[in-house]
Amino acid sequence: MTEAVEQRHFIQQIIDADIESGKWGTPGDRTVVTTRFPPEPNGYLHIGHAKAVHISHGLAREFGGKFNLRFDDTNPAKEEVEFVDSIKYDLEWLGAKWDGEVCFASDYFGNMYDWAVELINKDLAYVDESTPEQIREMRGKIEVPGTDSPFRNRPTSESLDLFAQMKDGKIENGKMVLRAKIDMASANLNLRDPVMYRVVNTPHHRTGSEWHIYPMYDWAHGLEDSIEGITHSLCSLEFEDHRPLYDWFISAINSGRADAEKIHHPQQIEFSRLAISYTNMSKRYMRQLVEENHVMGWDDPRMITLAGFRRRGFTPESIHDFVTGVGVTKFNAMMDMGRLEGALRDDLNKRAPRRMAVLDPIKLVITNWADGGDESRVEMMDVINNPEDDSAGHRQVPFGKELWIEREDFMIDPPKKFFRLGPDREVRLRCGYWVKCHDFKQDSDGNITEVHCTYDPDTKGGNNPPADSEGKVRKVKGTLHWVYANDCLDAEVRLFDRLYKTERPGKATGDHLDDINEDSLEIRKGCKVERSLAAATPDEPTWSDGIRRVQFERTGYFCIDRESSEDNLIFNRTATLKDSWASKHHG
Repeated sequence: MTEAVEQRHFIQQIIDADIESGKWGTPGDRTVVTTRFPPEPNGYLHIGHAKAVHISHGLAREFGGKFNLRFDDTNPAKEEVEFVDSIKYDLEWLGAKWDGEVCFASDYFGNMYDWAVELINKDLAYVDESTPEQIREMRGKIEVPGTDSPFRNRPTSESLDLFAQMKDGKIENGKMVLRAKIDMASANLNLRDPVMYRVVNTPHHRTGSEWHIYPMYDWAHGLEDSIEGITHSLCSLEFEDHRPLYDWFISAINSGRADAEKIHHPQQIEFSRLAISYTNMSKRYMRQLVEENHVMGWDDPRMITLAGFRRRGFTPESIHDFVTGVGVTKFNAMMDMGRLEGALRDDLNKRAPRRMAVLDPIKLVITNWADGGDESRVEMMDVINNPEDDSAGHRQVPFGKELWIEREDFMIDPPKKFFRLGPDREVRLRCGYWVKCHDFKQDSDGNITEVHCTYDPDTKGGNNPPADSEGKVRKVKGTLHWVYANDCLDAEVRLFDRLYKTERPGKATGDHLDDINEDSLEIRKGCKVERSLAAATPDEPTWSDGIRRVQFERTGYFCIDRESSEDNLIFNRTATLKDSWASKHHG
């Protein structure tokens, strides 16, 4: 039998070839592989970042190399320590451990400034006093060459002096920029004298007021990679047109230098970004959602931030499985949210303990409970904790005369294929008894308030009753979950739906807020849950992130919210038991 050959994605193949050729060191030395994850600390990480982390961290570990975490903190107006801390926590949660100390672009500001001065001296950069609008106009269009700035040929000494004034805080915001002198007729607009530095007289969260100029991404990106010895600089496809600029800056610095003085020149490689339907991965739009109170914060369970997914109850393992399944390609594609939830269900089904909870309760009264003895007696029912995990064991759940059941599990006039409770209908109460309805109560508005049933003492544990004298066995098709009314807890349950009502928010109108789903959060109070849910029990798995996750029988997967307390239990619905996205969004 022929063994299956591992299909390696294109980045793995590139690295394989680099190692074999000795491009970065001794041929065959895998440990030279060095990757990085370079987020800007201007918001929380989202699910798209998880894919980037997965690729860069995974490749570093596969080859026995090094993985850096570097904050691209070059915009003090939008960056905060809160975001730095949240990003570090998210990576730890994902299991992506970086090597060495955390790096910051701000650590390299001195290096970048010196190299910028070097390019000015080489007549490859100049200070431009044009307005941003003028610079955009001079840039031209793809089919129309740009025009030279009137400052393009200013004397080197002038540019050096003005650049120093920019650095020292003597120039107002927006008055000057430093531009690279490349080619205003280039077919690649990114090469038409791009801006390298702008004046920003705003304190930085790490350097304070030391700097008054800040590097643009294209100038800083490759230099940061160079300083850190990155071999393979991995980024999403939208940066493919920026790669020539990435290479030009490093080559410009190296021009005229002896080989021993040349700086390291990494290789930029682009891969497809992750896009998920009914979501928006723009950090700018996510910040707007938070600041305008459309959501409860960056970790709102409806957000696609990793903090939001975590608060909703997603596991790092499910996210890892999802991004692994997406694969590494050069082609952007829209993924379905149902695929991510599917990965989650596969994980939780194996590990999450089962509990019973009633989210819209009505009272069920067993009117013949006294037939079994004391009417006030409580029987303990043996309930399995997880049918997928024998080691999870069983628990004892109280059962008595009065129970809570779901309102939707009773109908006065049920249709033919309604296999739950109704007048003169019999059902199994999970791990309890069989009960048959003989009466019910309604309020003045016609709402059901109580369902009255008799129970069959021969069906304890939910087992089938014995055969009658003719050998026939009574059967039921419906099984309901329940909670004992005299020994349960009240809880608040939050049911989350998609945040947006269209597959591509904002596509039709240009404003993603127009597509906000106003029904994306339903809060149910007065839900009834097992008392065991008040605190963790020995049968519950030890989740690495400390978040308690359970399956509410017949209802879905839930987790304890961070706002929950002993006096105010709050559960977030993590996912339904079946794919609701397929039916809800695809007909």
